[in-house]
Amino acid sequence: MAPHGVRRWACSAGPLPLRRDDVTHNPRDEFVPDGEAGGDGPEVPLIPDDASELLDVDSPVEAPIEGSAEERTAAPAASGREGDLEAALAERTADLQRLHAEYVNYKKRVDRDRDVARQKGVEQVVNDLLPVLDAIDAARQHEEFEGGFRLVVDALEKVTGKYGLVAFGEVGEEFDPNVHEALMHMPLEGDHTTTVVSAVIQKGIRLGDRIVRPARVGVADPA
Repeated sequence: MAPHGVRRWACSAGPLPLRRDDVTHNPRDEFVPDGEAGGDGPEVPLIPDDASELLDVDSPVEAPIEGSAEERTAAPAASGREGDLEAALAERTADLQRLHAEYVNYKKRVDRDRDVARQKGVEQVVNDLLPVLDAIDAARQHEEFEGGFRLVVDALEKVTGKYGLVAFGEVGEEFDPNVHEALMHMPLEGDHTTTVVSAVIQKGIRLGDRIVRPARVGVADPA
């Protein structure tokens, strides 16, 4: 039997046979000599005191290097290719934005040129119709609208009005050199503090916002 308080260890001659009654097991996993189970004897640890020397807990542990050498070498190259792709994408995006802006400007220019061409075409037709419109106005002043001729005049004025054609110039309105052409001075009865139109010799023609022909008038100075 081993001395009191010392755990039985195997010797070089081989393990010693133990009987079931020689030792008892307590909840603390320690061996207690026979006859002292449940007593106040010293605890015997399962691991010897010098076992901690077998573990070097203070020595640093190197983290394993993940990936092969080829993968570690290819990582910077992949990062460089990604940067090149981002730069190429930014360049292509800028090109597309520039092309889109050029297309929008081109479309606006084409639409503007189309409107200008259309307006010029209408003005040309109106200029060709001016003698006809003057004849109609003279007939109206002499009250020569009769029968089918009145229907023709009404249809013609309806078409010209569709394109924004308006005749202007009335006696008594204030003289405006931007839309009136004064040909003579003619007195006008009544009190007026500004120069006014005293006679309309030829109606003016306005097409939209543009003056095709100013009204040719006689004017009267303030009384």
